[in-house]
Amino acid sequence: MFNNKVYHKIDALSGSVATLRAEGVKYNEIAEVESRAGTSLAQVIKLDGNNVTLQIFAGARGVDTSAKVRFLGETMKVPYSSALLGRAFTGSGVPRDGGPEIKDNPSPIGQPSVNPAKRIMPNEMVRTNIPMIDLFNTLVKSQKLPIFSAAGEPYNELLARIALQADSDVIIIGGMGLKYDEYLKFRSTLDKSGALAKTVMFVHTAADPTVECMLVPDVSLAVAEKFALEGKNVLVLLTDMTSFADAMKEIAITMEQIPSNRGYPGDLYSQLAARYEKAVDFDGAGSITILAVTTMPGGDVTHPVPDNTGYITEGQFYLKNGRIEPFGSLSRLKQQVNKNTREDHRTIMDAMIKLYAQYKETVEKQSMGFKMSAWDNKLLKYGADFEKRMMDLSVNISLEDALDLGWKTLADNFDKTEVGIPSKLSDKFWPKK
Repeated sequence: MFNNKVYHKIDALSGSVATLRAEGVKYNEIAEVESRAGTSLAQVIKLDGNNVTLQIFAGARGVDTSAKVRFLGETMKVPYSSALLGRAFTGSGVPRDGGPEIKDNPSPIGQPSVNPAKRIMPNEMVRTNIPMIDLFNTLVKSQKLPIFSAAGEPYNELLARIALQADSDVIIIGGMGLKYDEYLKFRSTLDKSGALAKTVMFVHTAADPTVECMLVPDVSLAVAEKFALEGKNVLVLLTDMTSFADAMKEIAITMEQIPSNRGYPGDLYSQLAARYEKAVDFDGAGSITILAVTTMPGGDVTHPVPDNTGYITEGQFYLKNGRIEPFGSLSRLKQQVNKNTREDHRTIMDAMIKLYAQYKETVEKQSMGFKMSAWDNKLLKYGADFEKRMMDLSVNISLEDALDLGWKTLADNFDKTEVGIPSKLSDKFWPKK
């Protein structure tokens, strides 16, 4: 397995990147770098003839040009077994929780996405018990959806809620650039609820080497694929993909690559797509569904990371003012499952959003000093009820209860004839006084 030759000379060191001359080396191959600081793993990230560029996972601190480099003849692997459940690891698979190291069934990371012939068309709902998702923008098994957010929004709290409540067999959390207390809060929240037993965490904190940030999506998705092939429905929660892209940018600058938009590498789209396309519903096995936070610097959706993400994924959730916004949020696959949930699902969803849009217009009229009509006052009360009952992220109810609450909210504020719902449905579902 080991390359017989040990290389004793590194030609150049810059940040966590080392360059040397070596023969018979393959792209993405793993190497051991032995120096005064100890032995670190590194990965081949560029080949130019016999000129090899390595990315040292633990950073190049303590590494000098006389360090020994041995190539291992294989790509980066992550162990896999049911013993991963309930555990937390670094981006390179080292235990973060003080538990024993796991070495079973090492599986390569960063493999190609699944052959389309092995995929099933998405057709099953993933329940989260969050009305703004289940009722208005249903998450579908094997879907890939970003959560667009600005810094300071409670996106990690939202992911923790989804991890607690989603009807998935396995939850995999990939954290990138997290503060240490954010990691502890994730773990504590899941532990108290009992959800930690079905969760695997791969966490890169802000204090860890940049290189490990880039490994988190790949190790998370490699483990997810192994669980899915065993028949498990896996929900992968990644936070935050902008940190992943920033780590890519940092390495690209170190390697003196020609930058693209705002300094990001020119293959940003391909790098993001390679991860998102791992979402799959296997024919005869389980599935992988991906929810990934993408923070937008300055709330700018045209920033390269959310902009590229939008071309790859099947909609998006907008997290704004601590709530999932009904306007702008979109699950393009929701129609695949809404027709199979309950007969009133599509109708109540459309009616409530239409009335909420009218409420927003009324708020604008009110702020400009226009006189409020009786209808305007109804809309103002409805909007307040809608935000409290549907948009508040603390609401934890099933889809069926959310549908019933939707009918109640309409009935509390309007007459049956005012909401634009066909009498066939309103006669059946309108609450009896």
